[in-house]
Amino acid sequence: MTRNKPLVIGEAIPQFELQDQHGQNFSSESFKGKPLVIFFYPKDHTPGCTAQACSFRDHESEFASVGAQVIGINNGSVKEHNGFSEKYKLNFPILSDPNHRVRKSFGAPGLLFNMVADRITFVTDADHKVAYIFKSMTKATDHIDESLNFLKNLNS
Repeated sequence: MTRNKPLVIGEAIPQFELQDQHGQNFSSESFKGKPLVIFFYPKDHTPGCTAQACSFRDHESEFASVGAQVIGINNGSVKEHNGFSEKYKLNFPILSDPNHRVRKSFGAPGLLFNMVADRITFVTDADHKVAYIFKSMTKATDHIDESLNFLKNLNS
């Protein structure tokens, strides 16, 4: 299902299943009861996307301390994601969404005639309802601070 507008605060995210960087099936339903931090990003190995992914990696223990699961998604192949994940020692799932089906189901914006994901992060509560949205193409690492600050305030 393609949405014309992004999900809004309070709306449930669509359930999804994609392959991760290891070729394993990843289902959002497997993480019911746990907040999710889902970031859509343009492309593996680009400067901004690498900085963003590595910053999520470097703050993994902080996300874990508030019970959240970080998930990266773009249209790269499982093989591309595996190389990206291995090179930068990423410690969270990077999901392959080759036809942008999941991105479009979130109503997440695209670039270049909708062929590349724009940079947007959705934070959910434990019931997988959108609790926070942050969009910034230019400040890739701000997605981590924004998400963490929101989750810490939610849990305090």
